[in-house]
Amino acid sequence: MIFILSFIVLLSILVFVHELGHYMAARSVGMRVEKFYIGYNLFGLGIKKIYKGTEYGIGLFPLGGYVKVAGVLDESLDPSTTGAPDEFNSKSPFQKIWFLSAGVIMNVLLAFLIFSFITLNLGIGKVEEGSKIGNIVSDFPADKIGLKPGDEIIEIDSQSISTWDDLTKIIHNKPDQMISIKWERNKEIFTASLKTKSSEQLINDEIKEIGMIGIGPIVIQEKTSVSESFMDGYMKTLYWFKMTIKSLFMIISGSASIDDIGGPIMIAKMAGESAKAGIWNWLNLMAIISINLAFLNILPIPGLDGGHIFFTSIEGIIRRELPLKLKLGIQQFGMLILFSIMILVIYNDVTRLFN
Repeated sequence: MIFILSFIVLLSILVFVHELGHYMAARSVGMRVEKFYIGYNLFGLGIKKIYKGTEYGIGLFPLGGYVKVAGVLDESLDPSTTGAPDEFNSKSPFQKIWFLSAGVIMNVLLAFLIFSFITLNLGIGKVEEGSKIGNIVSDFPADKIGLKPGDEIIEIDSQSISTWDDLTKIIHNKPDQMISIKWERNKEIFTASLKTKSSEQLINDEIKEIGMIGIGPIVIQEKTSVSESFMDGYMKTLYWFKMTIKSLFMIISGSASIDDIGGPIMIAKMAGESAKAGIWNWLNLMAIISINLAFLNILPIPGLDGGHIFFTSIEGIIRRELPLKLKLGIQQFGMLILFSIMILVIYNDVTRLFN
């Protein structure tokens, strides 16, 4: 039950913030907002209220939301327009792009504020000097040979270890390789051999294959000022944007499998697990997903914000609208792509459930 509730709350907040961005941007440039929905009111299922010419509602299908502005050729594929001054097509290219990009901007801003808020409350983690283990990942090589939190690593492959950097450099440089480890526990010395796991990680803006054994250092949380928290929030937002872009390129290049793509079921599971781990983990997950949504929405795929921005930019450059039939055809093709992606991620989710 917690999986479902945490997923619905998390997704609803992200969708609301995204659509609120479109709504406020539309209002700021005098566009007529016809509908503002959280969730989709398929078959008329949901609640709604009309206020000052705008229909506000909550659809019972929670995977999404939308803001319908007069004159926009969106998912409804409604081409009707009258040329009224408060319609989308009557606005300047800059005003159109401002409206179309506002949802993405709000998702990025939300992630930045969440990361900053977490840092302000929890502080910035500093690795304790030395090479003592702070945590062990279950079922990883370190766990299987009996390493425990508090153990101090003193040698790897006969090389002396005095800092956590010493330890990580050796292990990271040996993916899928046998290594020998010597550690101290209560003044008693232990030795064992293990095979590292291989993992692809973003390091210095490059995806690299590194070795891992499933251990973490002792981390001391240091309180930060508001300005330091904002700087840390900015750096984390930038980092996760880079991670999202790198992940996409990994899938395109074939270095990562398309089977790794997850959908609503996987997100629901992650939301439930993070909620169990505490509010800070749940908020951190929300920020990461918000960045992913922002990035995906800005891609120039018809049907997404980025697709609308792309064609609006072309119309601004050529100083005339593209033919309506062409835009309808491209929009339909884009919806087909998005529908295919949705089927893929749901298939991956269902497959994971039975593996």
